[in-house]
Amino acid sequence: MKIAIVGASGAVGQEFLRILEERELPIDELLLFGSQRSAGRSYRFRGRDLTVRLLQHNDDFRGVDFALTSAGAGTSREFAETITRYGAVMIDNSSAFRMDADVPLVVPEVNPEDAKNAPRRIIANSIWMVVALNAIERLSHIRRVHVSTYQSASGAGAAAMDELVAQYADLGAGREPHVEKFAFQVAYNVIPHIDVFTENDYTKEEMKMFNETRKIMHSDVRVSATCVRVPVMRAHSESIWLETERPVSVEEARRAFAEAPGVVLMDNPSEKVYPMPLFIAGKDPVYVGRIRKDLTCDNGLTFWCVSDQIRKGAALNAVQILETLI
Repeated sequence: MKIAIVGASGAVGQEFLRILEERELPIDELLLFGSQRSAGRSYRFRGRDLTVRLLQHNDDFRGVDFALTSAGAGTSREFAETITRYGAVMIDNSSAFRMDADVPLVVPEVNPEDAKNAPRRIIANSIWMVVALNAIERLSHIRRVHVSTYQSASGAGAAAMDELVAQYADLGAGREPHVEKFAFQVAYNVIPHIDVFTENDYTKEEMKMFNETRKIMHSDVRVSATCVRVPVMRAHSESIWLETERPVSVEEARRAFAEAPGVVLMDNPSEKVYPMPLFIAGKDPVYVGRIRKDLTCDNGLTFWCVSDQIRKGAALNAVQILETLI
């Protein structure tokens, strides 16, 4: 099997390399692609040094079976035809194709069968919240979700992670912090603004959670999100409230989470056992804790989720999609 990684030098691209190294996939050849800035860099994979090629409109993807792409929506749109021309399946981490009717949006724990219907040979990769929601959906249909997200610097890429570190260093030394990747200084701060604002005053990131949840779950669920950037290096957290058609007890919910694929129950608050990015970064599952009956709604549940979005929200999810197709 011949695999290509597009955006190999970025945070997700590097995670692709680590995950492919960990998993026992029958890879005969791995090709790395990147921008002018990263072309020529070398990375170690399974005992060999691989050099990043410049991504170009040429025949470099001839013979490639799967291309894992994470180089931004603009690059994905520009190079999709080049990547898929000779039959490669493009598993894309960007937002470019997620809401296209003829592109499946897949989270393997929820809708793996959708990956097999990709007429354009493009499969879009998406949010991990649905892994937790699906556990409850199997008990009773979810009508509404309110979610506040606490999104780490890694969600904005490797350069944003470096910027967070540099901001703390600058502030510690009494210097004015450099701000480029975020709307404001994120060190010692939280920013209730991720991506651009839309006409209804929700951000594009918040509307993504509304639209993509419905598409992945094949559901009429309504999602109202507030997405916040926090000064955490890696792993996103979410405070989730949901309303189901029938009351779901805390015991039912705990059992459902404990049995759900891709979910780890971490819920013993009296012993200070609950998910936190400090302990979850670098791990694969979606961790769920702080499970409670809502005090304002008979059919409501509230819980807290944490997952490493570079892995489950991006690189790992893409590799899992690939695994469903071989």
